[in-house]
Amino acid sequence: MTTERVNPPGLSPPTGFSHAVTTTGSRLVFLAGQTALDKDGRIVGATLPEQFERALANLLTALREAGGAPADLARVTVYTTDVDDYRAHAAELGRIWRRLAGREYPAMAVIGVVRLWDTQALVELDGVAAPD
Repeated sequence: MTTERVNPPGLSPPTGFSHAVTTTGSRLVFLAGQTALDKDGRIVGATLPEQFERALANLLTALREAGGAPADLARVTVYTTDVDDYRAHAAELGRIWRRLAGREYPAMAVIGVVRLWDTQALVELDGVAAPD
């Protein structure tokens, strides 16, 4: 399976995402939304960057257990309870992404929500991956 990032020169340069991702092959992994839950089901981290790091780590753990790797991510959706806070921490969140997932970005969207399932959660990530 191959995954290719497509970033047309006629669109604004992507920062922290790809405009499109194509895959070839037949295996997809659909990743459930992950928040900053620890193994005991408690939200950890008081700030959005702390929770983002844990939520991304949880997403990548599920992906690895399903036989994938961060570079296999084709699509990730980020849900946040505070888009302004997310934008204010964008550079830090990018550093966290690169440390945990590398420099290959999937197609992404950030969506503001009123709240998440766990009332203490500030961010949730879900995704689709196309591993070999």
